[in-house]
Amino acid sequence: MDAAPPFDGALAARIEQVLADVPDPEIPAVSVLDLGIVRGLAVENGQTVVSITPTYTGCPATLVIERSIRNALDQAGLNNIALKRVLSPPWSTDMISDAGREKLRAYGISPPPFGADARSLRGNDAVACPRCGSLHTHEVSRFGSTPCKALWQCDNCKEPFDSFKCH
Repeated sequence: MDAAPPFDGALAARIEQVLADVPDPEIPAVSVLDLGIVRGLAVENGQTVVSITPTYTGCPATLVIERSIRNALDQAGLNNIALKRVLSPPWSTDMISDAGREKLRAYGISPPPFGADARSLRGNDAVACPRCGSLHTHEVSRFGSTPCKALWQCDNCKEPFDSFKCH
């Protein structure tokens, strides 16, 4: 996250600590920080602002995420913080942290490689099975368990799995 000066470093660290424990409602194995939904911290007109970007503009979980962030901040005694929804630039799967990618894989979801959104314009990248690591996989359905995922199956271990759609 980028913190715009002037900003209290101790406050920024405390906010990040709190947000690291706020799970994504659709994928509870990763936090809003892991997914890169939290775009930054800033001071605007004397108030601390946490900027967030949904994984896509019509994400049905956006309000739940905002409420979860607000509740976590309030419970931590960080009450005078505004939330700001930022839609531009849009969220990209490249914003998922390395730790978030590992958590997704451990949860059974194949994370996209960095830069996959640009390459997806030229055709599908190989999607690795999060269970056995095989690249011998195929897409079963463009529509997975949530709007941001597709359903895939491994040709080696035969296990179905979700894969993040690149965008």
